[in-house]
Amino acid sequence: MSSRLSHVVGFDDAPFPSGHRGDVTVVGAVFTGARLDGVLTGRVRRDGANSTRELVRMVRESRFAAHLQGILLQGVALGGFNVIDVPRLSASLMLPVLVVARRRPGTRAIREALLTRVAGGQRKWRLIERLGPMQPLGEVHIQRAGLTLAQAEALLERFCLHSRIPEPLRTAHLIAGGLTGGKSRQRV
Repeated sequence: MSSRLSHVVGFDDAPFPSGHRGDVTVVGAVFTGARLDGVLTGRVRRDGANSTRELVRMVRESRFAAHLQGILLQGVALGGFNVIDVPRLSASLMLPVLVVARRRPGTRAIREALLTRVAGGQRKWRLIERLGPMQPLGEVHIQRAGLTLAQAEALLERFCLHSRIPEPLRTAHLIAGGLTGGKSRQRV
């Protein structure tokens, strides 16, 4: 990974009503430094098992694939409990992946929900466990694949422009909210 960390994509899912079944929109915000260079969109199944495959497809089929140096995720799941296999995502695209969260998630509650209410929950819980616990870094918590703690810190320093959440994730979140609700409305 380049020490400049200048070409990254941040992915987030669009909000959906609690009773929604089916696909959920995913948005990728592609940044070169502080500049938004493009937007990617795709769909994942709510509580499904296609998030890793869809993110790989979105990146590979984009015009940005050859220049990307990293992937940012806000949490390890999209569309509810469609858990991303972060090490596989990193290996498939040969790119480092940094997972960012404002606070450490309630792993006990997540485990309980996965094991009692979600199809394929045991496999999904193993993906989360394999990634290891989130670790504090500055004002956020992170998990990572394919990059060192120092590289993760540099990436956050480079892309946390207006909040403690990196700009590519903040932008993907705002775009996703605007696509489905007509306007962005929630804090990142």
